[in-house]
Amino acid sequence: MPRKAATTVSAAAANRFSHEPGTLQQLAQDVLDLARNAGASDCEVDVSEGFGQSVTVRCGEVETIEYNRDKGIGVTIYLGQQKGHASTSDFSSKALRQTVEAAVNIARFTAADDCAGLPEVELFATREQGFADLDLYHPWCLSVDEAADLARRCEDAAFAVSPVVSNSEGATVSGQEGHFVSANSRGFMGGYPTSRHYLSCSVIAGADEQMQRDDWYSTSRDPARLATPEEIGDYAARRALARLGARKIKTCKVPVLFEAPLASSLIGSFVRAVSGSSLYRKSSFLVDSLGKRVFSKKVQISERPHLPGALASSPFDNDGVATRDREVVEDGVLQGYFLSAYTARKLGMQTTGNAGGSHNLIVRPGKRDFAGLLKKMERGLLVTELLGQGINYVTGDYSRGAAGYWVENGKIQYPVEEITIAGNLRDMFRNIASIGNDVLVRGSRQVGSILVEEMKVAGS
Repeated sequence: MPRKAATTVSAAAANRFSHEPGTLQQLAQDVLDLARNAGASDCEVDVSEGFGQSVTVRCGEVETIEYNRDKGIGVTIYLGQQKGHASTSDFSSKALRQTVEAAVNIARFTAADDCAGLPEVELFATREQGFADLDLYHPWCLSVDEAADLARRCEDAAFAVSPVVSNSEGATVSGQEGHFVSANSRGFMGGYPTSRHYLSCSVIAGADEQMQRDDWYSTSRDPARLATPEEIGDYAARRALARLGARKIKTCKVPVLFEAPLASSLIGSFVRAVSGSSLYRKSSFLVDSLGKRVFSKKVQISERPHLPGALASSPFDNDGVATRDREVVEDGVLQGYFLSAYTARKLGMQTTGNAGGSHNLIVRPGKRDFAGLLKKMERGLLVTELLGQGINYVTGDYSRGAAGYWVENGKIQYPVEEITIAGNLRDMFRNIASIGNDVLVRGSRQVGSILVEEMKVAGS
């Protein structure tokens, strides 16, 4: 679906936060000073503030208006290799002192961990390297009335598609903004403002026993890059209508095509399996997989932390370690794990700058569009909804409820429901037959639809 501007944003938005960046920096420094005076060998601190507004309209009427405004300070104290953590939402001097004292007391009663501690100084992002402006903050100066109007436009567009679109679960307009400062006792201090906004619409088609729901949404740091309310509502309605008349199918083994929004979850399962916490606990089916082929040779995955305006961009990770471009998977072969300073030490390795998660994983698309993937599959199941959490990361066994469409002769024939798809992630990854160029960006992973050669589909 094409992206167009949903609304415009003033280029000269005023500072919308209660605290200036310099205030957050001073609070962080105050905590570091208090920690040093309390006898801490090391300390790290995060100071943050955020606010947002969400407005939901259902059947033309404003159903909910939500405001959130939060702030907090998290303090981690090290006494050698003993670690304690405490937090507060009170920025007063007394509260800072009490929070540091609480973290110190917790550390005193915590067992020493030989992997605990801050990263090495040379790994931190520095101002000399440059905290690049990654274009991560775009305020959305939107009143409640304006937000409600956008939401109504979403719903109106959905209802206009067909009289069979009979009800709505609501259209929501949400804008979130925040800023933070992270610092530690080894000289690192950095922070920046961020924003994330979205428009969504969920509608119901049909009546009585023959009702189906579906939804669609658009999200971006910059509201000018959101899809229009009309596009979102229209597409949500067409998806709901397409599901009417869903039927069961007989149990079979066929190719399965994961629509782009769901393909992202497959890559998310891979990330979890090769993340440090899973690896050092031996709770992953991909333990000791570095340098080995874990995907089809068609799969190339890159990490690009510095893409301007992207949803998972950052110049440093939660440890303050500088992020960098890297190739995670080349020709199906795993080139690197996702490690923080702590999990890297547990594994006898070096951090990859992934404390807090991955940064803009880009799965290289193939040449086929969505229609081309259906044609390549010829006969099988297109999955557009997954239910449940049936994944065993120790063994890789995968079993989830699903809904979607049956495909014959490379074309969608009818919707299906009340089925289960099952396989093993190890086999599913290696049997990826094609990746589409219908890339959908909604978070930290950018990937098109994924075609898996064969899975068991359990039906009637």
